[in-house]
Amino acid sequence: MLKYLNSDVVFQEVPGEVTLAINLTGCPCRCPGCHSQALWGNGGENLTTEALDSLIAQCSGHITCVALMGGDGHPDEVNGLMNYVRKSHNELRTAWYSGRSLLSDNVDLHNFDYIKLGPYLAHLGGLKSRKTNQKMYRIEKGQMRNITNCFWK
Repeated sequence: MLKYLNSDVVFQEVPGEVTLAINLTGCPCRCPGCHSQALWGNGGENLTTEALDSLIAQCSGHITCVALMGGDGHPDEVNGLMNYVRKSHNELRTAWYSGRSLLSDNVDLHNFDYIKLGPYLAHLGGLKSRKTNQKMYRIEKGQMRNITNCFWK
């Protein structure tokens, strides 16, 4: 079961969206230089559909997107939760920040509006760096369109 440590409303992680970012624990990637090492452990609360509903309700009317930050050890569960958001909160867009370079076969692109792929490599920087290895994709008609350049303004 996915667990989350905390959540926050953020404005920069998904271009043009006011996003409820939910920080998932148990990250298997452990990127050197990671700014979220607290997410490496397995602590936190279970991210059930009821917990997800509660987090969304707390931000009702203020957010346009829900993003799961992490969850790379359980892409099937990330996919399932975003499918749930799609069906139960269809006014919201969905996003996933993954530290993996490749998308798991357990992920159905139709459950997402945005997906960020790529581990953090300090010498290349994050999404705001033109040298970054990370990529942000907008999912359009089941296809991934690279929109990383939206962060370079």
